Amino acid sequence: MATGSVREVLPPALDSHSDPPPIFDGTTRLYISYTCPYAQRVWITRNCKGLQDKIKLVPIDLKNRPAWYKQKVYPANKVPALEHNNEVKGESLELIKYIDSHFEGPSLFPDVKSQKFLISCFSLFSYIDSFYKTATSSFKGDGSKAGVAFDYIETALSKFEDGPFFLGQFSLVDIAYAPFIERIHPFLLEVKKYDFTLGRPKLATWIEEMNKNEAYTQTKSDPKDLVQSYKERFMVLHLFKSLSSIGNFSTLILLTCFFCRLSFEHWGFSACPHHEKKN
Repeated sequence: MATGSVREVLPPALDSHSDPPPIFDGTTRLYISYTCPYAQRVWITRNCKGLQDKIKLVPIDLKNRPAWYKQKVYPANKVPALEHNNEVKGESLELIKYIDSHFEGPSLFPDVKSQKFLISCFSLFSYIDSFYKTATSSFKGDGSKAGVAFDYIETALSKFEDGPFFLGQFSLVDIAYAPFIERIHPFLLEVKKYDFTLGRPKLATWIEEMNKNEAYTQTKSDPKDLVQSYKERFMVLHLFKSLSSIGNFSTLILLTCFFCRLSFEHWGFSACPHHEKKN
């Protein structure tokens, strides 16, 4: 299993008052937010490959983004983004595959070409969005309603006997799911009093094994902060639904934009469209 090296000193996040790095000077840079689960995927991959000295972290303050990031680095104005060979690429799932195939270090795909392996790999990558949607839809109701998503994960973790991970051995699939399970688990425990590892021993073991990987644990946030971020985020959705039901649209827009600024941008999720258009 790939692991990280000595814990690195993380640079401070760059905001609207920060000068840009010397862009396209030959340095490979990974633009992230410390709180964004999508950026965390690529950060984990970098660490697992042992590329701390090859790929420089450039954290961005999503609450107060520097104008130069959109203008000079990544017009989509999102994280993660990778500056490499005088190009900038985005989209987390594409980036973790790109880093694994274009940089030195241990491969993050098991050397298996069986039909079972290929089908499992395709199915798991395809299910990620459904998993997240199903799991988080339970936040506004009974937490146990997310059980179907975790049953899928438990079944997936049972298909290979040569290790505790999705494909048996540690891989990009584990990296793709880890940031989201890391966030959903403490929220459901604290707010919904629902522990999705109960009755799912494979999933419980997977979490334990992931937490032994320094390349991953060095990217983790404080669980209390993660719970608070989800409370703020889903408070917005509940507020939106409540105000919509009474037709108070002026208050709806103002309050939704306000809370979006507090939660969505602060914690690295998709920003409020009213603000995104201005960036």
